[in-house]
Amino acid sequence: MFSMSASNVTTTSQFNQLQENGRIALAIMERDISQLAFMGDMTGTDFIVGNNTTISSAAVPNDCIGGGVNNATLPNGTPSHFRRIWGYEAGVSGVAFNCLTGVNANTDVLQIKRLVGPNVLAPNNVSSHYVATTSSQAIFFTGNQVTPVLTNSRFWEYQHHIYFIRNDGTIPVLRRRTLTVANGMNNEEQLVEGIENLRVLYGVDDDGDDIPNRYVPVGNVNTVMWDNQSFQRIVALKVFLLVRSVDQDPSYTNETQYQLGDKTILAPQDHFRRKVMSTTVMLENPVLIRN
Repeated sequence: MFSMSASNVTTTSQFNQLQENGRIALAIMERDISQLAFMGDMTGTDFIVGNNTTISSAAVPNDCIGGGVNNATLPNGTPSHFRRIWGYEAGVSGVAFNCLTGVNANTDVLQIKRLVGPNVLAPNNVSSHYVATTSSQAIFFTGNQVTPVLTNSRFWEYQHHIYFIRNDGTIPVLRRRTLTVANGMNNEEQLVEGIENLRVLYGVDDDGDDIPNRYVPVGNVNTVMWDNQSFQRIVALKVFLLVRSVDQDPSYTNETQYQLGDKTILAPQDHFRRKVMSTTVMLENPVLIRN
């Protein structure tokens, strides 16, 4: 009776841990993703440096530069769309972030750029990046600079996040790179333990009705989709997490096969319990860019 009771306690505890860790991870990511491409008064308008956009910020140290010709933390003068979203599958995609090392193979990496609402009356954090916006102009600057003068403008904190998975010893951890003035993109947060795999499917609108017609893995997302041009725009994301218990249970052998969207994870044949959790997030701001 004692042995059975102890086993039940371990099983219940681990299932509760899986549920809670997955719930927290999804809540963090969903809140961020839902505001993807929010650019204050400039939402719906692309940044064109030298025309409607001024970069007063100094170069970002330790920058994480993604795929495409205009995918650093700050927009550049290249006549190309400034990417607000980008991603890849570690160890599979040909292009990856040079700023990241040790990312777990066959897990997705997701980059998100947006402004943080509500707007602030005056930038007051010297370590943060900001953008002053009107409906037709934007100025990127930092909290340690003199606040720019732009008639009828509002001020917003600017955010650049990268989500990925890397082990801490033997424990997989969902991590996030964030932006500061002094350290650039070299700030790393450990968000949730036990997140073993991340898979993102991108909902593509093919006919201009703002509803996803299909969900595709990152390997099938092309330049037109990343740049939110014409049709074939990304209007939703499906996020799948494979959550693993932190500790092993020697009395249990995992013979379960898991499905993360389009990806099948074969039965691991180890002593860790796992659970798949997922959410779908509609992207309102990229839709505004077309409309």
